[in-house]
Amino acid sequence: MLGPLLGCIAISLLLATFIARVPLRWWWVRSFEFPRLQIAVLALACGSVSLWLLAPGPWRVTAVLISLVTLALQLRYILPWTKLWPVQVKTAHNAPEDQMITLLIANVLTPNRQSNKLLRLITRHQPDMVLTLESDQWWQDQLDPALDEQWPHSVKIPLDNLYGMHLYSRLALKNTEVKWLIQDDIPSIHTQVELKSGQHIRLFAVHPRPPAPSESEKSLWRDAELLWIGKEIHRNPKATLVAGDLNDVAWSRTTRRFCHIGGMLDPRRGRGLFSTFHANYPILRWPLDHVFVSEHFTLVNMQRLGAFGSDHFPILATFCYRPSRQDEHETPDASAEERQEASETIQKGKTEKQET
Repeated sequence: MLGPLLGCIAISLLLATFIARVPLRWWWVRSFEFPRLQIAVLALACGSVSLWLLAPGPWRVTAVLISLVTLALQLRYILPWTKLWPVQVKTAHNAPEDQMITLLIANVLTPNRQSNKLLRLITRHQPDMVLTLESDQWWQDQLDPALDEQWPHSVKIPLDNLYGMHLYSRLALKNTEVKWLIQDDIPSIHTQVELKSGQHIRLFAVHPRPPAPSESEKSLWRDAELLWIGKEIHRNPKATLVAGDLNDVAWSRTTRRFCHIGGMLDPRRGRGLFSTFHANYPILRWPLDHVFVSEHFTLVNMQRLGAFGSDHFPILATFCYRPSRQDEHETPDASAEERQEASETIQKGKTEKQET
């Protein structure tokens, strides 16, 4: 019975791998894009157990070969986010302090009441900017007294629908807008940030709705928001940061297409996964919180911080604005087909209503 069992497990893992490649937006299809590392580990375990415990025969060959195919397919997606791969964002050298910017991004989990732990992290690391997601009026009431003096430039959107957003900054903000791009209950922050050197860069702070049974039956609206941001960056190319909880993994079809459309780089590539969700379940963890940068930046440091009661870990990243080094980057670009598909997705996202 062990042979058929391991064979069925191997086939199931391969099936899960192929489902993730199906170009449908239903939440249960898109959910297979998330656990690639977990599926790869299971495939490795299934193949190893089959090789050690099964006698030579059809079931052993089937389980081992299928497990190896699954492992290879998953590693194709995972390896770029390991230290085995070349870095995509070049490392900063002798970075001038007045050209640097440090961001702390934290999905606070609205019901979480351990604001003191987050404030301790902010005090310890002293970022230039703090972006909180899922922050409601209660969170604003805790953050304002602690941050308003040293981080006087702010954008505050307290909401009770899990999509509130707060931005606190030591650096001056210019031409700030709060936009509701695709759905009228999902905000995003669009602003220019003045570095200490006087240079201006652009920041998009986003938190699109995830494809999940309790949130959205499709990934359409998440995809449309990310692609809208990508198109805007392409239309008006400037030094740009995109930060937030994208409710998508770095290797997904949508996130990769967003990077192609906007010419954005992922500082984690070649450095590690920096998985931020779920903070309470180590075996079910993947990278949902992101900072993407244009080719104008190099990376000083990036780290995942400790837990503070949320289901997400915070991310801390320091970049240096170095346009003189932008030619060192291999900036992704989209094909005409990808741009056409992005336009169609955005239009569909704006016109199709979500079922409630």
